[in-house]
Amino acid sequence: MADNSQDPVFQIQRVYLKDLSLEQPNSPAILLEAEQPTVDIQLGVDAQPVADGIFEVTVSATVQTKVKDKTVFLVEAKQAGIFELRNLPQDQMGPILGIACPQIVYPYLRGNVADVIQRGGFPPVHLAEINFQAMYEQQQAQAAVQPAPAVTQ
Repeated sequence: MADNSQDPVFQIQRVYLKDLSLEQPNSPAILLEAEQPTVDIQLGVDAQPVADGIFEVTVSATVQTKVKDKTVFLVEAKQAGIFELRNLPQDQMGPILGIACPQIVYPYLRGNVADVIQRGGFPPVHLAEINFQAMYEQQQAQAAVQPAPAVTQ
């Protein structure tokens, strides 16, 4: 029998909802406003090692709608996945954790955000599809132009 201990491994262990909150701080008065609210959506990706060869990748979203300067609702959500990555070239780890894993987790986040907003009594807000490769490349480019921290002795 062949020894496959050095074969590359990329495996999803679990995808789960890590954190979810919905706030309507100005209800019910804000619900009577006729003006269309503005919507602000912020997304983020984070990857952390949790054990040898095991990583947690979290995609977060903040959705805030406002009428004038008052919040209609605020949703903060974090969807995470646990991934096993072994025997992969080091230069592939960043793209896998920053592109491939978020692409797996993100559809779950989209569904949960739309669901909680609808359950809050609002039309669902559907997060747009995200090009995680472009997002990753932009982050890498920004990191490359950041000055190195000064070392003091």
